[in-house]
Amino acid sequence: MLLAACAVLALDLVLLAIGVGGLRALLHHARALALFATWLAAAPLLAILRPAGRVRASDAVAARPDAPVMLVLVLIPLLTPMLAALAERARLWPLPGGAALRWGGVALAAAGYALRIAAMVQLGRRFAPVAAVQRDHALETGGLYAIVRHPGYLGAWLCELGIVLAFGSAALVLPALMAPAIAARVAGEERLLEEHFGSEFRGWRARVGAFLPRIGPGPGNPGPPGAPAASG
Repeated sequence: MLLAACAVLALDLVLLAIGVGGLRALLHHARALALFATWLAAAPLLAILRPAGRVRASDAVAARPDAPVMLVLVLIPLLTPMLAALAERARLWPLPGGAALRWGGVALAAAGYALRIAAMVQLGRRFAPVAAVQRDHALETGGLYAIVRHPGYLGAWLCELGIVLAFGSAALVLPALMAPAIAARVAGEERLLEEHFGSEFRGWRARVGAFLPRIGPGPGNPGPPGAPAASG
């Protein structure tokens, strides 16, 4: 998996360099370098986590493949840094806010990435590309999942938005396109969880918002603490 992580990093570097105008331009683009440094720092951790997150077919009692949605959720984040950098270079509808907005975007991207990784850490081997419920799997709602039901997807979207803001360009259409794909993925996962866990899942859903904390106590049974089976 370390080899695969290095290959992904190399691809990220190539696409980012294309976006900013070449390797020499990249070396003089502080925000682009800061974004890449974030990916570089996270790569070893992701290489460790991803093998543990695989769900074997023999371990899954229920699964909901969604290949088209997954393709969108892979391609948009992969291409966003390059497209956002190209838009900045072409001065395509630059966003107001100057350096503060752009460096704020770098910080938001890093925070979103950190949230995504933290959700992966909490799920451990239950993190998987395919939404699945495993054998002897208890519905958990603790930690990050006591605050929002899908912290991983929230982190991924915040990272996407942060990258666009870091280049201050009109590429805001990219996080806008990613949002319905995330919503479709979440809907499929939640149908699977409701089918498997029934009222236990419905109680958790009543108490905890999907992407934003729910203010005040929600209806339904409290249910036991823990974390969901799917990758969000």
